[in-house]
Amino acid sequence: MSELGGGADEALARAEELLERLQATRGELERLAAEENAEAAVDVLTELAEIAKEVESELSKARSRADAAGG
Repeated sequence: MSELGGGADEALARAEELLERLQATRGELERLAAEENAEAAVDVLTELAEIAKEVESELSKARSRADAAGG
């Protein structure tokens, strides 16, 4: 990844962290679904949507920075 430049590497690392968080949160949603806890599941779905937006933002930053670095 170092050929992308420091800023792109940082954005990609942040996106990877967010993806791990997304997976953990999805696991929580599955647990709540098994418990039929609809109210808590809605809260987790909201959190998943927010994390997904953050991932999209970080990937966009990484693409822009890679393009700016001549990638």
